Amino acid sequence: MEPYKNLKSLQEDLKQKNSTLQSVVSDYLKRIDENHHLNVFLDVYDKEAQAKAEQIDRKIRNNEPLGKLFGLVVGIKDVLVLKDQKVSSGSKILEGFESQFTGTAVQRLIDEDAIIIGRQNCDEFAMGSSNENSAYGPTLNAADNSRVPGGSSGASAVSVQAGLCMAALGTDTGGSVRQPAAFCGVVGLKPTYSRISRYGLIAYASSFDCIGIFTNNIQDNASILSVIAGADDNDSTVSRKEVPDYDQLLKFDKKVKVAYIKETIESTDLQQEIKQHTIQKLDFLKEEGHEVTEVTFPYLEYLLATYYILTTAEASSNLSRFDGVRYGYRAPEADSMESMYKLSRTRGFGNEVKRRIMLGTFVLSASYYDAYYTKAQKVRRLIRDETRKILSDYDFIILPTTPTTAFPLNSQTENPAEMYLADVFTVQANVSGIPAISIPNGVDKNNLPIGLQIMTDVFKEDELFAFSNYLMK
Repeated sequence: MEPYKNLKSLQEDLKQKNSTLQSVVSDYLKRIDENHHLNVFLDVYDKEAQAKAEQIDRKIRNNEPLGKLFGLVVGIKDVLVLKDQKVSSGSKILEGFESQFTGTAVQRLIDEDAIIIGRQNCDEFAMGSSNENSAYGPTLNAADNSRVPGGSSGASAVSVQAGLCMAALGTDTGGSVRQPAAFCGVVGLKPTYSRISRYGLIAYASSFDCIGIFTNNIQDNASILSVIAGADDNDSTVSRKEVPDYDQLLKFDKKVKVAYIKETIESTDLQQEIKQHTIQKLDFLKEEGHEVTEVTFPYLEYLLATYYILTTAEASSNLSRFDGVRYGYRAPEADSMESMYKLSRTRGFGNEVKRRIMLGTFVLSASYYDAYYTKAQKVRRLIRDETRKILSDYDFIILPTTPTTAFPLNSQTENPAEMYLADVFTVQANVSGIPAISIPNGVDKNNLPIGLQIMTDVFKEDELFAFSNYLMK
């Protein structure tokens, strides 16, 4: 059986009794087993998924009310908690830990009859752009197993790319949904900061972290956001703005104003084929009668520095809780409290996580706080204000999602600064707090997927979905 590419067709088949959800889930489980070499899933919830499928099949037979997402087979990134299931953030320091509760976004999927099929590999504590930083080994890109899938939510992107599930929840702190979506040729959404509750998301950088969504198409992405977004008493930072039925607002029949950032298109680091495909899409919009205008963004060169100063500072604070005292890994030979802290954290954390903790501790230190952290916060405001200013004049900003297509495994692990450049086009949305999406935009000469990124102003996901759906047709 071919994997379903959209939820609507699955639901129609189930209602018409052309298929059963148990057989659909069994097929996904078989495909997961056959693609074990991709190293996507750390745990597969086979018994739980089959039991849930049986329950939903019974509802269908008895004509009982069904949830909006009934039948949707979903994977969750290994930073999202599900009660009584292991969660490790891709790290040895949480090895064997089981969650005592279920996060809001995951629970809302379950409440609408979606099926959680397993937890998916990721860069340790969501820190990485290649999915090579996991304590459980790298995930492979299904388009070319010698290439990375992107990170940190790379396995979640591959799960949709390879048909191992219909959708997946990842997280996006600086591009960790959109970049792997581009590398894997799927749709990846980062919503407005505060649109989705972060309750049940193991934090990396709290003022940047967003739960994001991977799907094969816009409609499924919109349906999922309609369900998981909205107010939550467990998260004081989440927005209480009303959540529309995004999947009912996909009609696009107007002319819009589109800006593209000159510096991104003219970047010497931009792969030529990505440039060509991006320009082709802009030319298409011009031919369709939309206003397409070149703009400059004066703070582009400061984006990465601002992002990494602030996120490492927040990581230094957030990850201090992992100390070997209450849960997770504890060095067995520690003979004092000090040695327990040092040995547990030294052995429990990987190199990239330790690097970012040390950088964050440095920029928060008394001697450098104003020189780095305070200054970066001021620059963040400038970036946000300039981005919002552009979006006050234009409906959308279009730019490449990534400077290159998926790069080879182990090609950038020796030079962290080179790896960080993979986020150069995506961090703007996180620094500004605006929604952004990556949609497929062709392939390069090696048949590797190319992504197109679209950004809009805060809480305009409805317009973002409608425009993206138009561009994908």
